[in-house]
Amino acid sequence: MLNSTRSSFLRLQQEPQFRLSCTRVDLHFLQIEHPFDGEKYGGCCGETAARETLERVMAEALLRSGSTRSAVLAVCLAVSGVNHPTDEYRILSWLRQIFPSHVRLFVQNDSVAALASGTMGKLHGCVLIAGTGTIAYGYTEDGRKARAAGAGPVLGDWGSGYGIAAQALTAIVRAHDGRGPHTALTNCILHALDLSSPDELIGWTYEDPSWARIAALVPYVVSCAEAGDQVANRILLDAVQELASSVKAVVRRLGLCGEDGTDHFPLVMVGGVLEANKRWDIGKEVINCISKDFPGAVPIHPKVEPAVGAALLAWNFLIRQSRKDAIRS
Repeated sequence: MLNSTRSSFLRLQQEPQFRLSCTRVDLHFLQIEHPFDGEKYGGCCGETAARETLERVMAEALLRSGSTRSAVLAVCLAVSGVNHPTDEYRILSWLRQIFPSHVRLFVQNDSVAALASGTMGKLHGCVLIAGTGTIAYGYTEDGRKARAAGAGPVLGDWGSGYGIAAQALTAIVRAHDGRGPHTALTNCILHALDLSSPDELIGWTYEDPSWARIAALVPYVVSCAEAGDQVANRILLDAVQELASSVKAVVRRLGLCGEDGTDHFPLVMVGGVLEANKRWDIGKEVINCISKDFPGAVPIHPKVEPAVGAALLAWNFLIRQSRKDAIRS
């Protein structure tokens, strides 16, 4: 499971009597940069850097788990930013240079692993991820898939942590210059950032406009909403509608709800924005909004992390491919 800030690997191995054991390898100190980030990397130099990082991370993971490349049967790499078959092909070609020819290789968007973490490896249903960014991704049992959102902040990841916090910062600026209503967000966020004036927010924001840095302000928005601030409350209500609409779009496109809209399907909820740790429970409100249209949605908050989902996907892909090979022979 790879993203821009954290790499987690799980080694799944078959033991006698067909029991599965799992060895976890955390690589928090290693960062694999987004291989398709055109601003950070240009052309082949970016691909070279990403490929070399991927090989280094894989080697470290195998070393820590006490395994070797030749002992691996299958690899499922769930990567943030894999949005097109050309992305998959590119990373598959990198993996093929790392592992022997007998190893089965699979590349997925990281949201697919998140879905599998809630369904224990079965690709069916819809996952909603709402952390720094957001995406809704769905699969049918016959292999059709669809997604909504997940295009980054410029193209509108509304409802994400970044989206919520960015709207809060905008509300502070609007209140300061007279274009918007007074809001408790001003004092709350300025105090948290140790700033004395909304004018200083401009410098703070553009000094380092990284998504995660902005998204870290979400708890202050929630606190203000819980204290009765109408501006903060409206921001969260809008976020709920945006997140729910992403799921609804995927469900409708795939027909997960059935012809009459009441069929049951897994709805996997992942990400810090959806965690029920406040009285203003964004995740609960999203579920309520979705259930009004699709009462068959079955919310699942995974007990395992997406890296486990990726490991289970590798295992299931391997079993399925082995059965196909057996039929051909």
